[in-house]
Order: sequence, then structure tokens, then C-alpha cells
Amino acid sequence: MTRLAVLNQQITECTRCPRLVAYLAQVAQVKRRAYRDWEYWGRPVPGFGDPKARLLIIGLAPAAHGGNRTGRVFTGDRSGDFLYRALYQAGFASQPESVSRMDGQTLNDAYISAAVRCAPPDNKPTPEEFRRCRPWLEQEIQLLRNLRVVVVLGRLAFDVYLTILKEQGVIRSRSAYSFGHGRVYQMEGNQPVLLCSYHPSQQNTSTGRLTAQMLLDVMQTARRRI
Repeated sequence: MTRLAVLNQQITECTRCPRLVAYLAQVAQVKRRAYRDWEYWGRPVPGFGDPKARLLIIGLAPAAHGGNRTGRVFTGDRSGDFLYRALYQAGFASQPESVSRMDGQTLNDAYISAAVRCAPPDNKPTPEEFRRCRPWLEQEIQLLRNLRVVVVLGRLAFDVYLTILKEQGVIRSRSAYSFGHGRVYQMEGNQPVLLCSYHPSQQNTSTGRLTAQMLLDVMQTARRRI
């Protein structure tokens, strides 16, 4: 097994956050009526994509009946539908939708991760849960050695990524960086370019705060920067 595959196995076995462990078990047992025939994944969700990726996409956390059901990040929910369509149009995904781990979807030159690997109640991880989960993302970034661009989906993913860079001494202060859709930061040294996007949550996409074209523009910018 590659080091990234070993890491993913370790992620799926993580029990660092008792509240989230209990919530995953509850959701997997109760289920949603539309998915009552599914056997829910019900565990932390690992990253997904090309180990040689030059693009890393960081989301917030799996959806209770999306990634927590299917076992693949951004798979089986409307946020994922929005994201994978943009990735497909920008040439990073083999198909425009991702519905299960067995659907044949592959990513080319891209890898998708998350700030928190367990679906949290009300989609709101606590500060302590962010802190406990952050080392998984740090290790992924270290193992994805070809990264040229990082796209953060939403302010919370943005904050987690900047915290990692500050703790590693890559940036001196977070005050020089502010979140905004479409913002591009040329980071210090040989660090990947940072691109910001609103999260493709239903709250953002249904209100028009984030449109399909806006997200596609971000992914096309990532392609050009690569």
C-alpha cells in the first residue's frame, strides 16, 4: 500500500471525537427514508482522487446522508453534484456526477479532502473537532508532493488551511489573508497558489450566491495556474 492509502485507512478508523462517533452510528442506523436500503458507510470519510494531483480541493465535512452514506467525499448529495460537474467541465473528473464509491468516477490531477472527516450534527463541527481532525489534512498535504494549487471551499476550510500554514511557519500571520469568492493568493516560497470559493452548499447554490459558472470559473483558474 502507498503511504496515502495507509493514511486513508487510518482516517476511516479514527475515533478521536466521541460526539461525532456517536452521531455517525445514529445516522447510519436511523437512515433517511429515501436511502433505507443503503448500508451507510457511517465512519470518517477519507480523501479521494489522484495521488499525483497538482490540485487539492478542501471542503468542510461530509454530509450526513451524502459522504457519510456513500463513503466518498462530496458523493451522493447536491453539493457534490455541483462540485463534480465543475470538475468534469474543467477536465479534472471523468464524469459529471458522483453517486457511489462504485460508480467509476476518477479524478485526474485533482484530490478532494475536507477539514473534518466525520459528518457533524447540524453540519457544525466544534473548534475542538476541527483541531483534532487537522493533523489528517496536514499529513495529506505532505504526501501530495506535486501540489501547485489549493482550492478552499468556504471560509471554514480557508481558516483551517491558513492555520496549518501558520503552524508550519510558512506564513507569518493570517491577517494578510481574507476570504472572498474568487480571491487568489500567491503564497510565500514554493507553496501552492491559494484559490477561494464559496462552498457549494445547497444554501449557497439555491440562493444564487454561488452559481455553476462561478464555481467553474474557479476550477478553470486552477487549471490555468497549474
